[in-house]
Amino acid sequence: MNNRNFQRELDSVITGLAGEAPVLFLHSCCAPCSSYVLEYLSQYFRITVFYYNPNIAPEEEYRKRAEEQQRLIREMPLKYPVSFVEGDFDDTHFYEAVRGLEKEPEGGARCRVCFELRLRETARRAALMHADYFATTLTISPLKNAAVINETGEKLAREYGVSWLPSDFKKKNGFKRSGELSAQYGLYRQNYCGCIFSR
Repeated sequence: MNNRNFQRELDSVITGLAGEAPVLFLHSCCAPCSSYVLEYLSQYFRITVFYYNPNIAPEEEYRKRAEEQQRLIREMPLKYPVSFVEGDFDDTHFYEAVRGLEKEPEGGARCRVCFELRLRETARRAALMHADYFATTLTISPLKNAAVINETGEKLAREYGVSWLPSDFKKKNGFKRSGELSAQYGLYRQNYCGCIFSR
């Protein structure tokens, strides 16, 4: 799994689109992480950003990130219009899912469970709206394991019958570009992933 080049796989999907613009249901954790992804993928897809992050603590932080995400979508010049859908903020789902994993190191088993929690809801919603693909902005972070995220996405794609869009958005200087766009749009950049344990 770790030897796969997910950026190359994404390039191959985009090449195969042949000018069509399929619907992409894109999970986003925050505006800074989504900035490069939106700039890049909105050239090829009609995107709905799905903000679903019951892991974020405290709730004020969650609200701040949700508002910044919506502001970025309004202000960015994008080829195809991007819409925004917010999931339910119920952190009990997160705490139930990671019970017993509170002391796991960042990037370990707790994070895997959190990825699956958020991507499962993304896949479920993508299937309901008959999206062509679903994906996440999470692979842009140098601290996130793209292989684990893609493996989770592929498993859920089989369960829900929606195509997973492979990615490793940190490639092609994606993470660097997200920093530039964050500065350009004056985005609020948090200094922790989101949950109380990462803080």
